[in-house]
Amino acid sequence: MNTATIRTVRTVLQGAVGLAVALPAIVDASGIPASLPWVAGALAVAGGLARVMAVPAVEQLLDRIGLGLVDEQGPAS
Repeated sequence: MNTATIRTVRTVLQGAVGLAVALPAIVDASGIPASLPWVAGALAVAGGLARVMAVPAVEQLLDRIGLGLVDEQGPAS
């Protein structure tokens, strides 16, 4: 996988985590009751995803599947 693709996939993952972290505030601001089953489920998944992405082993997993941090100096290939 080329560097540009790796960076794109990592950015999408980071965007998903960012949305997961912001989801409780979005639900609160929208006035949707958090007790609705689908909202409660979405909040639980969002919290779990944010927590999992904070674990150092996730970076190791991303390295193994070819999505590790790119440290090369130079233009994206």
